[in-house]
Amino acid sequence: MPHNTANATELTSQYISQVTGDLEQNVKEQERITAEIAALQQQLAALQHNHTVLVNMRQALGVAGTAPEPTTTESVTVPSPRKKATAGSRRKATAEPGGKATAEPRGKAKKAAADQPTAKAKGRSAKTPEASKDVAAKKAQPTLADLVRRHLTEQNEPRSAAEVATALGEAHPDRGIKTNVVRTTLENLVARSQAQRSKQGTSVFYTAPHTTEPEAAPEARPEAAG
Repeated sequence: MPHNTANATELTSQYISQVTGDLEQNVKEQERITAEIAALQQQLAALQHNHTVLVNMRQALGVAGTAPEPTTTESVTVPSPRKKATAGSRRKATAEPGGKATAEPRGKAKKAAADQPTAKAKGRSAKTPEASKDVAAKKAQPTLADLVRRHLTEQNEPRSAAEVATALGEAHPDRGIKTNVVRTTLENLVARSQAQRSKQGTSVFYTAPHTTEPEAAPEARPEAAG
């Protein structure tokens, strides 16, 4: 009996040691995979942030057009080959026993093939007004440069880039306006003499350019009659 008890105790300790080792390895593997997922999520977040910044910079530079969006696997469609098989079977069905195809089915096939581009063209023409409306709506929206220039003209005191970004972000929450993009826009306006930069200590402020009223043109003297 004592011998059997010692064997059972030794076997139990071996199982405990093996289970403990497997558990530690499992925990380490989970930590490794968790760290990789966290790194990938950080990379994805950085890419998404860069995408937003680039889109805003493109709007600030006044470039028209839509920005490319990341592609998803759901948008990929696999064409079905059934239509081609059906067309081939129709051609075989229209052939005569001697191996020569009849002229009338060929004419119908050509007419059907000619009608397909027309149907596609009709579909495109039906979508064209909606697409033109979307493009017109996008073009109707003012650019970030216009918003910044308009905001400066409405202010009586110099404003920093952060103050301008905060005010525009509250007025246009759907634009996703960033401070660094607004600062770049302000510098572009300064370079084009559409804004003025002033420095107070280490802070930089911006104002609208000072406009001078044009001098009145001298009145033309009436010519003496005769």
